[in-house]
Formats: sequence, structure tokens, C-alpha cells
Amino acid sequence: MAENSEQNNMHEEVITSSNQRIKKNKTGFYYSFLTLVLLFCLIQIGFGAILNISKTISYKAKISTLSKIRDSAENRNQELKEDIKLFSSMSSLEGIARNNLKMAGEDEILILINNSQQINSTKNKKHNNKKK
Repeated sequence: MAENSEQNNMHEEVITSSNQRIKKNKTGFYYSFLTLVLLFCLIQIGFGAILNISKTISYKAKISTLSKIRDSAENRNQELKEDIKLFSSMSSLEGIARNNLKMAGEDEILILINNSQQINSTKNKKHNNKKK
């Protein structure tokens, strides 16, 4: 009987030691799995941070170019408003109309220079080229 009890004790020790090894293997597996998950999370966070920083830089560059374009458009708009004020006066409108319609004012003399010789010579050249 003493031998049986010793064998039972030995058998229980073997079982408990194998159970401890299995528990150690399970905890080791869990720790390594958690380590991999944490590394993956850290990589994702780092990649996200780099992506956000690059987007921020590109958006700031776009904002600066758009603000320059807006400023130049506002300056052009101011210039056009000033031109409208200049051209809307009666004297400037009258001058533009007289220039386009070849008319003279009351105390003005209009001189028209006709370049018919140049026009005729170019027409003759065209006709000579067509005949050949």
C-alpha cells in the first residue's frame, strides 16, 4: 500500500507539473499574441500620424496658394472697378465713341489717312499668286 501511495503521489506530481507546463504555454501564447496585437496597433497609430501630418502640410500649401489667387483676384477687381468709374464719365464715353465712329467734335478737325496703296499692293500679290 505504501508503494501505491508513493506511485499515486508521483503520478499526481507528474500531472500537476504537466498542467503547470500547459498553463505556462497558454500564458506564453497569450502574451506573445497580445504583444503582436500591440505592435500592430502601434504601427497603425504611427502610420495614421504620418498620414495626418502630410495631409496637414499639403492643405496648408493649398491654402496659401488659394489665398494668393484670392488676393490677386481682389486687386484685379479693384482695378476693374476703377476702370468702370473712368469709362462711365460722359467725356470718356464721348471720346471712345468718336474714335470708333471716326467723328470729330465741334472744335476738332478729323484727319483720316487712307493706306489704299498698301491695301492695293497686297491685293495684287494675292491675285498674282492665284493666277500662277
